[in-house]
Amino acid sequence: MSKINPSKGAPYARIMGVGGYRPTRVVPNEVILQTIDSSDEWIRSRSGIASRHWASPEETVAAMSVEAAGKAIAAAGLRPEQVDAVIVATVSHFHQTPAIATEIADRMGAGKPAAFDISAGCAGFGYGLTLAKGLIVEGSASHVVVIGVERLSDLTDLTDRATAFLFGDGAGAVVVGPSQEPMIGPTVWGSEGDKAETIRQTAPWTDYRDGAPAAFPAITQEGQAVFRWAVFEMAKVAQQALDAAGIGPGDLDVFIPHQANMRIIDSMVKTLKLPESVTVARDVETTGNTSAASIPLAMERLLATGKAESGDTALVIGFGAGLVYAATVVTLP
Repeated sequence: MSKINPSKGAPYARIMGVGGYRPTRVVPNEVILQTIDSSDEWIRSRSGIASRHWASPEETVAAMSVEAAGKAIAAAGLRPEQVDAVIVATVSHFHQTPAIATEIADRMGAGKPAAFDISAGCAGFGYGLTLAKGLIVEGSASHVVVIGVERLSDLTDLTDRATAFLFGDGAGAVVVGPSQEPMIGPTVWGSEGDKAETIRQTAPWTDYRDGAPAAFPAITQEGQAVFRWAVFEMAKVAQQALDAAGIGPGDLDVFIPHQANMRIIDSMVKTLKLPESVTVARDVETTGNTSAASIPLAMERLLATGKAESGDTALVIGFGAGLVYAATVVTLP
């Protein structure tokens, strides 16, 4: 017979608070057009993006994360020292080690929490949320901060007509804590590694170390392939998440997909047959694609503007490089 004591975790987990940080510099399409042969009309028609935020040297991955996490902790009615785990989803922290989560936790004033990074591209927030839920229910943590943060302007090739206009910077955070009722549904997640080359870094860091390539590595993608995959396959995953939660499209109040492209968002809404009563996040128009940060940033804006309310039922889905994906139904804090 096992001598290990049983877990003392909570029955369920919930999102207790949300926070976001957007860099002060707003970059309209006109700035992007200085380096690519395109037009504002073309960018808007292809992506729905009118502007994005780019970080200053002082707005580092850690600095933006601390601001977003602080707001989320305050919204949850907690003190930083009550946080016992910090999970950071990012692809734009350029130190192989240590994890940026450790620096963020220290600057937050959280004491000595568990702290680690995950790399799951634009699905990173969903992966982090799932891990946080598991920690709460299993009993290894009481309050977990999940941060999605990116400085994708550092990984953008401004001469690449296919991607130069897509990416933005920012940080979004949530606090996950215990609940007596289910408020974060089962996660439908996975990967399709046979399609990994459709979104990729142009060169490994070792090539840069060895003197090639001449340009700093950037993110590139096969736009049409990614679009088709997102529109057709991710709508199926979103439906599976609804099924796993035991609800239908008519039970939703809010839909918060990864803010990759307005056309993808609109196509998913149509395929899922969401009723007009469902509020749809379209933060991409003024924020661009912020990868792991896009879902919590969009969630924070919907709540701050009153377009979504506490207690609303929301479907969230992230998808991107890998190709990876994660979808779940949550109750908004």
